[in-house]
Amino acid sequence: MSTEHVDPGHGHSPAAWTAVVIMLLAFTIGTVAFFLDVQWLVWASVVLLVVGLVVGWALARAGYGVDGDKVAPKAH
Repeated sequence: MSTEHVDPGHGHSPAAWTAVVIMLLAFTIGTVAFFLDVQWLVWASVVLLVVGLVVGWALARAGYGVDGDKVAPKAH
């Protein structure tokens, strides 16, 4: 049995963090807008959520994802 642990990355990358921050912001804005019954802002937050997903994907493709060309690995 091997005790070697291979770390899959768990999203510790600039692409993942950027996407999560944008999507959390969108979710927060959408929740407040839903509570205050501001429908246009709810739908705008849905669009922002999709933008966060696309930004994360684009940054990962540009080399800022886990094991990307432009990301320096951290020593644990």
